[in-house]
Amino acid sequence: MVVTKLLTRSLLLLVVFFSPLAQADAMKDILERGTLRVGISEFVPWAMPAKRGNHIGYDIDLAVKIAKDMGVRAEFKVYEWKDIEPALEAGEVDMIANGIVVTPQRALRISFTEPVAMSGAGMATHTEKTRHIGNLQELNDPDIVIATVTGTFSEGIARSLFDEAEIHSHTSKDDAEKELLAGRAHAYISSLPAVQFLVANHSDTIDLPLNDPLVGWAEAMAVPKGEQELLNFLNAWVTARKADRWLDATREYWFESRDWMQDVKD
Repeated sequence: MVVTKLLTRSLLLLVVFFSPLAQADAMKDILERGTLRVGISEFVPWAMPAKRGNHIGYDIDLAVKIAKDMGVRAEFKVYEWKDIEPALEAGEVDMIANGIVVTPQRALRISFTEPVAMSGAGMATHTEKTRHIGNLQELNDPDIVIATVTGTFSEGIARSLFDEAEIHSHTSKDDAEKELLAGRAHAYISSLPAVQFLVANHSDTIDLPLNDPLVGWAEAMAVPKGEQELLNFLNAWVTARKADRWLDATREYWFESRDWMQDVKD
């Protein structure tokens, strides 16, 4: 009887020790450490290498402001897009700042904040290679090559809307853009702002066939599963910064103006 009671107590202690409640709290760790570890991936205008070093962009401003409001410093870690969610799940970073598309499938693995903005997927096309194309449906053909970035929502859109075309998925946006610019791809699907800026910089080679998104989506920040205190803070932060229009002003600067382009590393 005594042995049974001891075993029961031991098992209860093990359950408590290894339960999620006993794990380190991310919010507490951030405040004690004095740094907010932020995962980013390089996309225009979310996060871009700067001439002066480090990175600039919409998500950089968001993360710096969030850290300042926490009373800590933002520390950025750069990943290929396909690696950024696993890094969050593995605890390498505290949050993903990049405008990550909210999907039910992703919500099974990570926790989203309230939406920060609405956006969508856009398409850039190689002008010479698509001069005979009259409509989007003609791009859904086995002879058509469409470039995209691995693990992005845009990749899923490309494979869904253009299931007959040859989809070339790249680990980085630079490789995908280079394939289009070199004429090895007929089209490139990414976020609408990203393709708009690409076309603006290479209007002699590529074109923007649609001004509206192929598919719309909600963008948010993300934290690991179970980090409710951190999620609560970020949701309160989004609410406050929408109310004082800081988010609107910051997004307008990065998405509507071109004042920052001279600061981006060539």
